[in-house]
Amino acid sequence: MTASKITVTTRIEREMVDITEKVRAVIDQSKVKNGFCHIFLPHTTAAITINENQDPSVARDIMRAMDRLVPWDTIFEHNEGNSSAHIKSSIIGISKQIPVDNGMMKLGPWQGIFLIEFDGPRQRDVFIKVVEC
Repeated sequence: MTASKITVTTRIEREMVDITEKVRAVIDQSKVKNGFCHIFLPHTTAAITINENQDPSVARDIMRAMDRLVPWDTIFEHNEGNSSAHIKSSIIGISKQIPVDNGMMKLGPWQGIFLIEFDGPRQRDVFIKVVEC
């Protein structure tokens, strides 16, 4: 079994992109009825999270809170100028697992899967593996 890859193009420096439907399409194509879906992001300045996808103000609040937690204007040793993005990615994480039951992700009614861009705009690869068990 191989992982499927989706590509997400971010438009601005920092944003949250809802990838729920793209992940759902990979699960549908896999034909797995019961198991789990593993989502992995092979990048160090972006992250994967699950959070509310009904009210866009939640995403804005998350991004503002992350900027307060790890400001861009702090002095860092890393000379590329994107240490804030690396730290935020480490805090949130680059992978998630979601149970699959009867061919459907077991997300709550308000939950969506997001790629969080901290150092864009960029093109990001996301690997998705659906495993039957």
